[in-house]
Amino acid sequence: MPTTALIRFACACLLMLAVAAPSAQEKPTPLRVGDPMPALSGDFLTGRTATLPAAASGKVALVMLGFSYDSRFAVERWGGWFATATAGRSDVTYFEVPMLGGAARLGRFFIDRGMRKNTPVAKHEQVITVYGNTAAWKARLGVTDATGTHAWLVLIDKAGVVRWMHHGDFNDAAAGGLQDALARLLPAPAPAAAE
Repeated sequence: MPTTALIRFACACLLMLAVAAPSAQEKPTPLRVGDPMPALSGDFLTGRTATLPAAASGKVALVMLGFSYDSRFAVERWGGWFATATAGRSDVTYFEVPMLGGAARLGRFFIDRGMRKNTPVAKHEQVITVYGNTAAWKARLGVTDATGTHAWLVLIDKAGVVRWMHHGDFNDAAAGGLQDALARLLPAPAPAAAE
């Protein structure tokens, strides 16, 4: 009989803790232009810990998130375009962020090794791999099964505030919108000196 009472007491305590604790199922607030970017932590391919937006170091930054293996193609197209469009600027950067959840943690060593092998060393500090917490970010961005292969783009200003968002593959119209947002955030480059 005392064992039954102890089990009931333990169950009651667990129930109270479950009710008092915030729900893990609470849906995050959708991310919108004008919002501060919530912290997003992972690891650079170099192995160093990275947290956005702090990792942008006071620069304007394009954060390109991918939630599936196939989304990497869209992320790479956007990254290539952005690197060319902002070449030579020291006040802007970008990050490719593979968002890997669930069972991917089991293969983390192999996944990271493969990404390091297939990414130029100079870009290892521009790739932040995130294992876990993908459901919260999917909810925050509105990712669905139908849009899971898209690149999810978030442009943040030097203070870490979201200034432009888009999802999908690279296209000229969206690139024009991103170029306009960059023009509002960055000073025009100085004209070349006449000889």
